Amino acid sequence: MLSNRQLFLKYLGQTSPEPLLTEIERADGVYLYGPGGEKYLDLVSGVSVSNTGHNNKKVTDAVINQAGAYLHTMVYGEMVQSPQVRYAARLVSILPQPLDTVYFVNSGSEAVEGALKLARRYTGRSGIVSFNNAYHGSTYGALSVQGSDTYSAAFGPLLPGVSRGTFNDAESIKLITKETACVIVEPVQAEAGVILPEPGFLSLLRQRCCEKRALLIFDECQTGFGRTGTMFAAERYKITPDIMILAKALGGGMPLGAFVSSKRIMRSLMSDPPLGHITTFGGHPVCCAAGLASLEYILENDLVSQVAAKANLFRKRLRHKLIKEIRGEGLLMAVRLSDKAFVKHIVANGPKHGLITDYFLFCDDAFRIAPPLTISKAEIEEACQKLLTLLDEAAGS
Repeated sequence: MLSNRQLFLKYLGQTSPEPLLTEIERADGVYLYGPGGEKYLDLVSGVSVSNTGHNNKKVTDAVINQAGAYLHTMVYGEMVQSPQVRYAARLVSILPQPLDTVYFVNSGSEAVEGALKLARRYTGRSGIVSFNNAYHGSTYGALSVQGSDTYSAAFGPLLPGVSRGTFNDAESIKLITKETACVIVEPVQAEAGVILPEPGFLSLLRQRCCEKRALLIFDECQTGFGRTGTMFAAERYKITPDIMILAKALGGGMPLGAFVSSKRIMRSLMSDPPLGHITTFGGHPVCCAAGLASLEYILENDLVSQVAAKANLFRKRLRHKLIKEIRGEGLLMAVRLSDKAFVKHIVANGPKHGLITDYFLFCDDAFRIAPPLTISKAEIEEACQKLLTLLDEAAGS
């Protein structure tokens, strides 16, 4: 009989020639467990998904209860389903106005597609501005606004009308013209290696979009739900976009995405033609129940207010001759090393030391720290000790 690893390689479509191949049997809190009792401290959170930790009882109870009530009933937007409407209402209650209307989909990429369609439909324009080293997903529209040719050039031709600027470059603001439907930007560039906006840059984007009547889209897939030390990065930087894209932690570990806008903008998908955007499984009731439970857990346990202190502890403990810089906002951090070969050693050998970390798509000299927001001080100390051991190994190799 083939092992699970052999089945993985034989029957699953692969994304790289060197998968990590760490087998997981169960998970709890900040730990993942293998079939032989292996224990791994998770510093990735499924790429900023598991903000409330693995196997969170509040979330799993919500999943079980909703699964016992009903699963799929009808394509999105036709029937009134309690998990959807209750979650949408709760989201709107913590989002800045006028972001008061939620459209649920299945993933971040789908949310990007919906947001781009909405912007073009509402403005009647076709131009889109995105930024170098941005990541917005792998479907065709999302790939078209991705900020690197490395992952998109092989799949052209892509969406026309896309201009690419440079994040934090004031001159790039000039790309926004009267032909621009929207500007899509991560308020913190995650896959670029956690690049923060320079003071005033997001304000310039907001101002120029208002002047040219283009819509400003914030992709908060990785920054949302407390990751940066505020519930949303828009809150931290005091900029309200016209459309906000949510995913990853939105579903509490279940697949869920959303684009959120004002009723005035969102209603443009209702007519000419009707059904301007449709989805079968978007806003699945089990996913919405999980997401709502996860959000309530974040709020009830005041996880967001604890993020800064936890991030500071990582910074305090991670001091090593190979570390050149720790960039980040809250618990979204990039540890930059003196050589990319050291990064490969950390990621590849982490599981041997009971640690899971990861690369960034557009930054090869840094590794990722993005643990569940529930991580304790003792678990941070443990993670840092493992990382320092790995760094010592890398330095001696």
